[in-house]
Amino acid sequence: MNTQDRALTPAAVDIPQRLRRTLALVLAGGRGTRLKQLTDWHAKPSIPFAGKFRIVDFALSNCINSGIRRIGVLTQYKAHSLIQHIQRGWGFLRGEFNEFIELLPAQQRTEGENWYKGTADAVFQNLDIIRDHAPDYVLILAGDHVYKMDYGKMLAEHIAKNAAITVACIEVPLEKATGFGVMGVNEEGIVTHFQEKPDHPEPIPDMPGFALASMGIYIFNADLLDALLVKDAVDPGSEHDFGKDIIPALLGKVRMAAHRFQDSCVMDGGAEEAYWRDVGTLDAYWEANIDLCRVTPALNLYDNDWPIWTDQAQNPPAKFVFDADDRRGMAVDSLVSGGCIISGATVRRSMLFSNVRVNSFCLVEDTVVLPDVDFGRHASIKKAVIDRGCVIPPGLVVGEDAAQDARRFFRSEKGITLITQQMLDALEATGA
Repeated sequence: MNTQDRALTPAAVDIPQRLRRTLALVLAGGRGTRLKQLTDWHAKPSIPFAGKFRIVDFALSNCINSGIRRIGVLTQYKAHSLIQHIQRGWGFLRGEFNEFIELLPAQQRTEGENWYKGTADAVFQNLDIIRDHAPDYVLILAGDHVYKMDYGKMLAEHIAKNAAITVACIEVPLEKATGFGVMGVNEEGIVTHFQEKPDHPEPIPDMPGFALASMGIYIFNADLLDALLVKDAVDPGSEHDFGKDIIPALLGKVRMAAHRFQDSCVMDGGAEEAYWRDVGTLDAYWEANIDLCRVTPALNLYDNDWPIWTDQAQNPPAKFVFDADDRRGMAVDSLVSGGCIISGATVRRSMLFSNVRVNSFCLVEDTVVLPDVDFGRHASIKKAVIDRGCVIPPGLVVGEDAAQDARRFFRSEKGITLITQQMLDALEATGA
C-alpha cells in the first residue's frame, strides 16, 4: 500500500477494486475431534449443515457475496469428500476473468517435507502460490464456522485505519470470553494487547460487560504476511499458529486493528443478534441445526440478497404419504430436504437432509438426520444426530433411557445421542 492510499477514507477508496486484489485462504484441514465419530471419515468443514449445505459453504459464500473471487482452500485431514464437494459445487468461477477456487492440499511442499503443522505453517507451505497470485491483501478464514459476513466492510476498515493487520472480533459476555483469545483495544479500535483464554478477560472500553474475542479471521497486507511466515517457519519455539504465535508477536510492532463483527455481519432488518456459531461440538452442531427449525431462526437461509451457495443435488421433491389416524405422513416445525419420503410417520422439530426415508409408525423428534438414512418401521428417535447412510433397525428406541443410550451409542453431556452405522453394526453383532 502506498502513502497516498493510507490517507484515504473508505468512501474515497474503490473497495470493489481492492477486493479484486485480495486473495482469500480458507483453512479447511482440521478434523474436528469434538464432533466425535461424526468426523471419523470426513474433515469438519465438509460435514453437512442446515439440510443441504456443508459447513465450508458459509465461508466460501461470504467470499463470493463480498466480491472476493480469488480463493484457495487448504485441506489436509481425510479431505476426499471436501475436495469432491468443492469440485462439484464451486466450479462456476471463470478463470479467464482471474476468478478461481483452488484446492491446496497438504503436499509436503517445503524442505522439511512435513504435513501442515499449524494454521500459519499451512499458509507458509503455499507461499510460492500466494506470490504467484500477487495479491495486495490476504484474507485468512476458518472453514468450520457458520455465519454471514461482508468481508468488504472489514477490508474498508483495514484500509481506513492504515492497519497492517486487522483481526475480526465478536463481542462476547465476559463470563464466556475465557475460552477465546481476547483482544484489548484503545478507543480507536487499535489492538494494544492480547490474552489467550484469560481467567479475567479485559472488557471493551465502551461495553464493560463484554470482551472482544478473536474469530480467527484476519486481513494482512500481503508483503507483511510473507515476511512473517518466512520468519516464523525457522523459529524452533513456534507452534506455527496465527492465534498462538503470529498475532501475539506483532503487538506493539505493527498497527493492528480490531474489526467488530457487528459492523459487517449480514443481518435482516429484524435480527436481534450478529449470528456466528462454532459448531465444533456435537451439542453445538445439534443446537445450531435444530434452531433453524424455529419459526424465526437467528440465521436466515431464505435471504436472496446474501445466498448460501452449494453443490445442488438433483433430487425429487420431498414426499409425505398416508393420512390415516394411526399412520399419517407429516412433519411439523421441521426442515425436510429433497428426496425425502415421510411414509406414514411423524417428524417434529427435526432437520432431515436429502434422501431420508422414514417408514410407517416411526416417530422422529428433535433430531438431525444426515443424508441417505432409512428408518425401519416403529422406530422412535428423540434428541439425536444420525450420521449419513445409517439404516435404523425396526423398533429402535432412542431418547427415553439415557443409560441405555450411553451404552449403545455416544451420548453427549447435554443428552444428545450420536448414531453411526458402525455403532448400529456393533449393536446388531451383540444382539443388544
